[in-house]
Amino acid sequence: MTEAELPDKLYFKIGEVARLVGVKPYVLRYWETEFSVVRPGKTRSRHRLYRRRDVETLLEIRRLLYGERYTIEGAKRRLRELGRAPAVSAADNQPGLAQVRAELLELCRMLDAEPGSPRPLTVGERRSR
Repeated sequence: MTEAELPDKLYFKIGEVARLVGVKPYVLRYWETEFSVVRPGKTRSRHRLYRRRDVETLLEIRRLLYGERYTIEGAKRRLRELGRAPAVSAADNQPGLAQVRAELLELCRMLDAEPGSPRPLTVGERRSR
């Protein structure tokens, strides 16, 4: 199945995606762990909802793995080359907890320096009315 033949829908359930891609649902779940670019949303009842872009990416992964006989690592590399996957993981781009804390402390110091601003509360303290 090609990307043009996908049904015109916003979201797909895992069974639909498995049928479209031609693999079992457990394979899709495994690919989610290996390919960071595939991140389906989840409903309140924890059912996976794939977007059209996810399905297109899964079709490309299937083509690379089954059609061109790439390894998982080779397919990841190829997806990066094609521009479908980020070069670095999302975790690498997120600031660490220490950096966030430092920025918050700096903001508190800036607020303290402004005239007329109330002093910051300490942990467990409440403002009086």
